[in-house]
Amino acid sequence: MRVPLGRQLGKRTVFLDGAMGTQLFERGAQPGGCNELLNIEQPGIVEAVHQAYFDAGCDAVLTNTFGANPISLRRHGLDGRMREINLAAAAIARKAAGEDRYIIGDIGPTGDFLEPLGILKQDDLFVAYAEQAKALEEGGVDGFIVETMMALDELTVAVKAVKSVTAKPVFASMAFDSTPDGPRTMMGVTPRMLVDAMTGQGVRAVGFNCGTLDMDGYVKLAQAFTSALFGGYILLIAQPNAGRPELVDDKAVYKLSPCKYAEAMVKIRNCGAAILGGCCGTSPAHLEAAISANK
Repeated sequence: MRVPLGRQLGKRTVFLDGAMGTQLFERGAQPGGCNELLNIEQPGIVEAVHQAYFDAGCDAVLTNTFGANPISLRRHGLDGRMREINLAAAAIARKAAGEDRYIIGDIGPTGDFLEPLGILKQDDLFVAYAEQAKALEEGGVDGFIVETMMALDELTVAVKAVKSVTAKPVFASMAFDSTPDGPRTMMGVTPRMLVDAMTGQGVRAVGFNCGTLDMDGYVKLAQAFTSALFGGYILLIAQPNAGRPELVDDKAVYKLSPCKYAEAMVKIRNCGAAILGGCCGTSPAHLEAAISANK
C-alpha cells in the first residue's frame, strides 16, 4: 500500500521521469501525430516508456496527457474523446506503477493565449482544464503537474481549475530561456514572478522544465528559485532538458551524456530541489544516472 504522495514531499527527494515524446518515437510512434491518441491506439508503447523509467528507479511518471486538454485535442478532431484519452493514460501509467509508485496527471499549455493577446476566453480555458483534471482524477492519479507554461495568466487559470477538482498535490512549472536580464519565460516571467503568483494558490511545488538553457544555466535557474522560495512552504521542482540541443540534419539532437546530466542534477538538488526529473532529450539512462548520483 503506497503512502500518499503528499506525505513524501519534502521528506525525501522524489524522482519523476524524463522525456516522453522521443521515447515514444524510438518505439515506433510517428512524428507529427497526436501522441495522446496512442493511449488508445498503441497503449503498449506508452506502457513500455513508463516501465523503462520505473526500471531506472523513478518514483513517479507523468501520464501521457501533455496535450490532452479539449482545446489542444480539437486541433486533431479529438476533443470529443478527451475523457477517454485521459482515463486510458491514467490506466496505462497505473499498470506500470503498480501499488508502490506514483502517477502524476500531466497538463500542458493549450498553444494559444488568453484575450486580448490571443483568442482564449478565461472561462472557457478554466472549463477545459477542469474537464481534463476531472478525467485524470477519476483515473486515479496521485497528483498533478501543470507544466511547460510560458504565460502566468494561463498557468494561474490552469492551477485554479485543477485545484477546483482535487485535493491532491499540484505542481506548477514554466519553461525558461536565457536573457540579458536573467532567466525568463517567452512571456517575460521571472522565477520571482512565478513564485509570487503561485503563493496562496495551494500548489505544493513550483519550478521549471524544458526551456533553452544549458546545464550551467539550469543550475543558476535553480539557485534563483531557491532565493525566491526561501523560508516558504512551496517546494522546488526541477525537470531540465538534457542540455541545449545541436542541429544535426535539420533535427534537434541532445548529445549530453547521462553522466554529465547527473553531475548537474546533483548541483540542482544541492540548491534545494525536492522533486527532480527530466524533460526534452532525457532518457531512462539519464534518470538512472541522476538517481544513482543523488543517493
